[in-house]
Amino acid sequence: MRLFNAWEMGQDQTKQQIEKGLHLYQSNQTEKALQVWMRVLEKSADPAGRFRVLGCLITAHAEMGRYKDMLKFAVVQIDTARELEDPDYLTESYLNLARSNEKLCEFQKTISYCKTCLNMQGTTVSLQLNGQVSLSMGNAFLGLSIFQKALECFEKALRYAHNNDDKMLECRVCCSLGNFYAQIKESMKIALQHGDRPLQALCLLCFADIHRSRKDVQTAFPRYDSSMSIMTEIGNRLGLIQVLLGVTKCWMSKKELDKALESIEKAQELAEGLGNKLGLLKLHCLCERIYRTKGQQRELRDHVVKFHECVEEMELYCGMCGESIGEKNNQLQALPCSHFFHFKCLQTNGSRGCPNCRRLSVKPGYV
Repeated sequence: MRLFNAWEMGQDQTKQQIEKGLHLYQSNQTEKALQVWMRVLEKSADPAGRFRVLGCLITAHAEMGRYKDMLKFAVVQIDTARELEDPDYLTESYLNLARSNEKLCEFQKTISYCKTCLNMQGTTVSLQLNGQVSLSMGNAFLGLSIFQKALECFEKALRYAHNNDDKMLECRVCCSLGNFYAQIKESMKIALQHGDRPLQALCLLCFADIHRSRKDVQTAFPRYDSSMSIMTEIGNRLGLIQVLLGVTKCWMSKKELDKALESIEKAQELAEGLGNKLGLLKLHCLCERIYRTKGQQRELRDHVVKFHECVEEMELYCGMCGESIGEKNNQLQALPCSHFFHFKCLQTNGSRGCPNCRRLSVKPGYV
């Protein structure tokens, strides 16, 4: 009986300390909260309490952009979940492992861990977390430029969000689809208040892109530099590619073509390392423009060939006319089955069904 009471008391103390850390964290006293949680992790012998405090540490380090630490705690959480022998705990810990690898741009590992989560169907937690799993998998497919699968995952995540009235999940899916730019100023304010380094980097990148689109290159450059500094700090290599693409376009607008090629070389090394085909396609397109301006025909032909190789690998061509998508500005349409077509081709064809898979018709008013 005494042993049982001591164990029960230990559980209560663990719970109290976790709640104390949460209160500090919500009051923006992040470092104090981390210290409290680390003490719990070191002293607590309660596996369920350790699992919960590891979840707090994973979330906190994710929001600070400390993705390597996030991964470290996710690995420990997996071991704790196995010790508990509960499929609900395992599902949650595999999701955290997937999210950690996603943030570190380890996209193949992310997809593998997400599939493990989805294979654990029937658990209570899996039904609650499937939307987040689909979102993380979609982000990974997007990072690998596998667009059809990415869109399918985002569609699933949105369905989970709508069915469960999960506004936060819906917001995150929309961010992944690029629809958060209208609220960029408010996002930056929130990011600064909460010390959210990844969001700060994204906002700075968006600001830089906006200044560049307005031909205000001098204002864009320091924004790109600030974004690049944070992206480098947190290890967001995919973000670095996007920054370098923007910097390249700035140098091109200033007719500084050699400096533009230097930025492209850095971006290409990162894109090849990640297997990011969309990044490579964009880089080949920019190189084509540069070498056409410089009159270097051999280099021009080389990048034209590589551009079309990327188009073939990603199947970026219209399912009706067969022409490539992405080589020039076109109005495109994605059907509910996630196949892409030129808008004009769908209008001309007049079909309400997908000419590729025939399994889903276009919703009224969708085209």
